[in-house]
Amino acid sequence: MGGAGEPGGGAAPVAAVAGLLLTGGRSRRMGTDKASLDVGGRRLAELVGERLGAVVAPALEVGPGRSGLPSIAEEPPGEGPLVALVAGWRALVGLGHNGPVLVVACDLPLVTVEVLRLLAAWPGPGSVVPVVGGARQPLCARWARADLERAAAGAAGGARSLQGFFGPDVRFLDEATWGAVAPPSVFADVDTPADLERLGLA
Repeated sequence: MGGAGEPGGGAAPVAAVAGLLLTGGRSRRMGTDKASLDVGGRRLAELVGERLGAVVAPALEVGPGRSGLPSIAEEPPGEGPLVALVAGWRALVGLGHNGPVLVVACDLPLVTVEVLRLLAAWPGPGSVVPVVGGARQPLCARWARADLERAAAGAAGGARSLQGFFGPDVRFLDEATWGAVAPPSVFADVDTPADLERLGLA
């Protein structure tokens, strides 16, 4: 499995799937910009962005430009991950991409190429969402076009939660499925300095 700083593999990107790295969170509980956190001498956003870019193309950052990927700013800024997701998807459509999108938050320092590739390459047209400890993970998931369209309509109507936009074709993957390529820690996010210490990254 890819380590904390390794993109891993050399396989070609998954066909017809693009990527979005979300880096624009306000990081209130961390007290500093999470995307710029130093993890092993590199920015957290760079590490996660490198892994995303190893799996899908094109891959864009939605946020202030911390990852090394091409970046766009969500509009309006600071409105949360749903607005960022929709802004990124619209940018991908502008580049000619009309298929599914692998969405990853930048605060998942242990996410691996293997689990990202599992999600991106899952067969079928629907969204693919891991479930960890009973909780769905929409910020480390493949979003189908139809669900992105629903999300865009929801955001335009004032919605800010990421829940409620997955259609009947969604596949929720439990640990019995994704556990074959990754331990549960790959989905551990870092919201506070204590989280960094708990994961051995401080």
